Amino acid sequence: MDVRNCKGCGRLFNYISGPPLCPTCAKALDAKFEEVKAYVYEHPRVDIQEVAEVFEISVAQIKQWIREERLSFADDSMIGLDCEKCGAIIRTGRYCKACKDKLAKGFQELYPSPKPPRLKPQDTKTSARMRFLDQDRD
Repeated sequence: MDVRNCKGCGRLFNYISGPPLCPTCAKALDAKFEEVKAYVYEHPRVDIQEVAEVFEISVAQIKQWIREERLSFADDSMIGLDCEKCGAIIRTGRYCKACKDKLAKGFQELYPSPKPPRLKPQDTKTSARMRFLDQDRD
């Protein structure tokens, strides 16, 4: 059992996985996320700093939601993050489309698809004969 202090309120809780937040703080953060998501949907050209000020959350938390692809902004929005591989401006996630494709191709090369087994041609003289399994041959 892993017991930790909550980063939000400081209480002890049984940590399982994910961010080190107690269930109460995690539920509050999820509720805050839903509010932020609705606000961004209603105001597509909003700035990250403005969202952080309106909802009293950190810019880092908003960027984390964007990196997790839980939150995305409109294509004409001024908000953009850098691709972690090439530095291109992206709207959501960690990588741009080109880098995602390169990574996927690299994984496909690591684990090639299995090839079907090659069948040997059968001899037509012996394969066309009738066989009896329960008879003894003398």
